[in-house]
Amino acid sequence: MKLRYIGPSFGIDGLTDGKIYEAVEEDGMYRVVDDSGEDYLYSMTDPAPLDGSSPGGRWEVIES
Repeated sequence: MKLRYIGPSFGIDGLTDGKIYEAVEEDGMYRVVDDSGEDYLYSMTDPAPLDGSSPGGRWEVIES
């Protein structure tokens, strides 16, 4: 599936506002290949960095 992240960009290796990412659903979360090139689990409803350095954003499904 393809998701667009909408919200504050965070980290060099995190998520970028407006960028489209490849993802799969896993255990109620999205496994996303983020800007680091690696895949990580992100919340389906409130994607944000674990350290709380950004308020996070939301996902827009582009292609399921």
